Amino acid sequence: MQVKKAVITAAGRRQRTLPLQTLIDRDGTEKAVLTILVEEVLAAGIDEIGVVVRPGDEEAYAQVAGGHARRIHFVQQTEPLGHGHAVACAQEFVGRDPFLHLVGDHLYVSKSDQRCAQALVARAASEACAISAVQPTRESLLPYYGAVGGRRVPGSSVLYEVDSVIEKPTPTQAEQQLIVPGLRAGFYLCFFGMHVLTPGVMAILAAQIAAGRVGESPGGGYTLSAALVELARREKYLALELAGSRYDVGVKYGLLTAQMALALTGDDREEVLARLLELLAQREMSRE
Repeated sequence: MQVKKAVITAAGRRQRTLPLQTLIDRDGTEKAVLTILVEEVLAAGIDEIGVVVRPGDEEAYAQVAGGHARRIHFVQQTEPLGHGHAVACAQEFVGRDPFLHLVGDHLYVSKSDQRCAQALVARAASEACAISAVQPTRESLLPYYGAVGGRRVPGSSVLYEVDSVIEKPTPTQAEQQLIVPGLRAGFYLCFFGMHVLTPGVMAILAAQIAAGRVGESPGGGYTLSAALVELARREKYLALELAGSRYDVGVKYGLLTAQMALALTGDDREEVLARLLELLAQREMSRE
């Protein structure tokens, strides 16, 4: 399975301005969140990128994308009807091809030489199926993420067969439906904000939207999780625990946390550590 297209969703009410924010990337260069995401996609060998935006946001996005703007095909989501609906808006762009999907309010930091998207696309190609990146996440963070339940693929410590998906589950729901054998107590496999999806998910989303089947989510709207539940019934669908971390820039201190993660894994790591130590020392001195 060759993945040659990517879809980045960025039209949510609280999401649309986040990709325009600027951070210092690992190479010490100031970049917009959107640019960092586009470079993540390009590193995976993909150069056809669809970005789902609210009407009128195209110019601002093209400006911050800079030299990458020519690679971007803008897709409009005219109504904020949820994550699943945003993905479905890219149906014409995707066509009958598998695609990498990233959310516009997350940044990804790999713990290996291979970038997160690159590792996910490579595994999707070798397994020839839809696959979602996941990360063991403590129970207190369940309100922020979709989560999956299932079991480890025999012979693998990082690959899982998915049999259930719940969008932002309660702890009770997670305990009853999302327990994964072998995962430490109090942790669940939550979405990483990155998926490789087959054209089948577009057909499922279209049918659910036509039927008005809104997914169960605190925010309402059509959820991607509801479509993934059905995808798991129809096709081989796996989850991959990546050697990396995802940072939600839309939560409180999210941009700060993402910036620190980039800085502490980048070229300026020693300088940043020195400044942090200086700040901590000043704080302790002020207490005396």
